[in-house]
Amino acid sequence: MKVADFIINYLAGCGIREVFVVYGAANGDLIDAFTRTTAIRYVAVMHEQAGGFAAEGYAKVSGNFGVAIATSGPGGGNFVTPIQNCFYDSVPCLFITGQINSQFLRPDPCIRQIGFQETDIVGTVRGITKYAVMIRNPMNIKYELQKALYLMKDGRPGPVLIDIPLDVQKKDIDDVSLLMSFSPHSKDDVPDYDIECIDKQIDECCKDLGCAERPVMLIGGGVRIAQAVDELIMCADILNIPVFPTWNALDVVTSDLPYYGGRVGTYGGPGRNFGIQNSDLLIGIGTRISGRITGGNVKSFARGAKKYVVDVDKALLRREFQQVPCDVNIYCDAKVFLERMITRITKFPIRRDFSMWLRKVIDWREKYDPVKAEHFSRGDIVDPYVFFRILSEEMREQDILVGDCGGNIVASNHAFKTKRGQRNITNNGNSPMGFSFAASMGAWFAAEKNRTVVCTIGDGGFTMNSQEVQTFLNYGVGVKTFIIDNRIYGITKAFQEVNFNGRSEACGPKGYNPPDFVRLCGKGYGMRTFVIERNSHIRLIIREVLNTEGPVVCVVQCSEYHTYEPKIVGWKTPIEDMYPYLSREEFKANMIIDPLPGCGWEDPEMPKGSEGSERESR
Repeated sequence: MKVADFIINYLAGCGIREVFVVYGAANGDLIDAFTRTTAIRYVAVMHEQAGGFAAEGYAKVSGNFGVAIATSGPGGGNFVTPIQNCFYDSVPCLFITGQINSQFLRPDPCIRQIGFQETDIVGTVRGITKYAVMIRNPMNIKYELQKALYLMKDGRPGPVLIDIPLDVQKKDIDDVSLLMSFSPHSKDDVPDYDIECIDKQIDECCKDLGCAERPVMLIGGGVRIAQAVDELIMCADILNIPVFPTWNALDVVTSDLPYYGGRVGTYGGPGRNFGIQNSDLLIGIGTRISGRITGGNVKSFARGAKKYVVDVDKALLRREFQQVPCDVNIYCDAKVFLERMITRITKFPIRRDFSMWLRKVIDWREKYDPVKAEHFSRGDIVDPYVFFRILSEEMREQDILVGDCGGNIVASNHAFKTKRGQRNITNNGNSPMGFSFAASMGAWFAAEKNRTVVCTIGDGGFTMNSQEVQTFLNYGVGVKTFIIDNRIYGITKAFQEVNFNGRSEACGPKGYNPPDFVRLCGKGYGMRTFVIERNSHIRLIIREVLNTEGPVVCVVQCSEYHTYEPKIVGWKTPIEDMYPYLSREEFKANMIIDPLPGCGWEDPEMPKGSEGSERESR
């Protein structure tokens, strides 16, 4: 058995069904090994970056890890962005790169390059992986593979990379039983949760819940990573307090849950952040409470609340590293914490009725829905807020939405109402354009075939990975792709209008002009295409797209739309005071705590270029 065969067979034994690859001479033996097994197959994509994104989508849907293989030099270099994705969003993925023959590796870092397409990919990605290693000794392959896969999932998950020279791939292993195995017990930083301390912190939290009037929970992606969604739902059912998802947890705390409080942050959406900002007790689980949540004025975030945070990443619990210093930092896996919390509140119930507070938060959520009647009245274009609201109504409980970045993900997260059982996937930490089209391919391979996979992406993002249309056709990838085509980089154009006196360079219509996607995908590649040209067509065409067999692209014509509201304007503005501004009387009436002094709430900062009449109307 060759080293290459051992690797591919080992991955099959881990339950991996598909591996995303781009062929090159330096990974030839690895890919050839697929011909000697039926338990696993490769999917040949058109670009390594797309293969890495697909591996991420595969991991997020399957609950297993994803795998992508590239060749040396530029092939491995194209993995950098997907590796960043997985590192920042805590996604377990194995990236394998072929390397040139060991004979031609540079002997010292002072030499730039010896072999053709030689690149120190291990050194390149060391800062964005949990483990990266080059295999020089064939007899170490089992040890290093097991070690990489262990470290990939241990604690806070993330990507790992194994670099394998061509001659090592070819080596025969005479006796697999002689290969050394990796023992997790040899690792120094095994989880060191102090259960006694955690239980005391849970007791303190429960006492605070017994005294609180306006408690809330803030849930991050760490809850799903810990496989603790069911435990969270059970805990929330018992407590019956408002629960808010971060953007990484929109499919954990879904819109149909009775205690769903709305969405939070600088683009907060439903509820305009009134619920979380008026709280007096905040329990954050699996979230680092980033600047996208707090806004620039971090001290104003939930300023009247005692704050608990639960995280498996010990570094994020150090006060000097926290953007929002928390009062109680609990170092614990989300699942362990929730299990122990449930035991505590079941045995010793918290005898507080929070129903009036929950009703107040739900009233805010319903009253301040970003999707308004005027969005539906636009007759000549498609309003993306209307599109995403109707799409959410038409997708089923088991379906999967894969979103991209920029303005289209803001509109989606404002307007799309999630259902229990759905997946809502994007990459929030790195947030690269073009992610969702490739990631939806990985999601489709990982998903059960009764689940429809929908990709939403902007015109700018689609152009960055449009070559994968051919991969979709080659493998019959039945993803339904909606291109939100506003002919500009929408969120960037909005940024330019605020910061550059209305000058709009290189983001459309000046300097950026995307292709005709119907011609590109339909006539160029031969994919089935649809077009939505006005609001009145949205529901009918969405239904037709979702019911069409095989891969489909639908162009949603939004005509330079780039108004994503509500949003925060200015670094000093607390997140409860969102633009378009409420009248000062209505705003103050919604504040249970006092408005923040010294931030100008009486006369808030206006976006540059906005109409003066709005200020007068207030």
